[in-house]
Amino acid sequence: MNNYKATVFWRSDDAAFTRNQYSRHHIWRFDGGLEINASASPHVVPEPYSDPAAVDPEEAFIASLASCHMLWFLSIAAKKGYAVADYRDEAEGVMEKNTKGKIAITEVILHPEVTFEKDASPDQSTFDDLHHQAHEKCFIANSVKTKVRIEPVLKAGVQ
Repeated sequence: MNNYKATVFWRSDDAAFTRNQYSRHHIWRFDGGLEINASASPHVVPEPYSDPAAVDPEEAFIASLASCHMLWFLSIAAKKGYAVADYRDEAEGVMEKNTKGKIAITEVILHPEVTFEKDASPDQSTFDDLHHQAHEKCFIANSVKTKVRIEPVLKAGVQ
């Protein structure tokens, strides 16, 4: 069993807290020392109380699914002898009411575009299977109720 930790830190800016007029900006600290500016989404809490330049929890959720999928995909591709040259995913999430009437991210769509080295590229069927295997192994996808859809694009090999 592994344990993972993150520290979330917020401090009042002496604004009108009880009137809901306070900054949602906060810090995420991770075990390696990295600090990330975080905030409520400006789609949920309007500026100036949110910080659109900071990462919001919804973006982080989508990024963690996309990152987990990518890491598994790269691992599986490497073990099968397919040399990945480039991987890019413009992942997106849909936030709406779920079947219980609660606001939730109901679907995350991954759009991985993968370029392989010229002589080490799988065919389309194998490529799709690599993504299927990555999705099945992804710890984050296995941890959530959200539907995760993968729409991969196999790019031509590089020289």
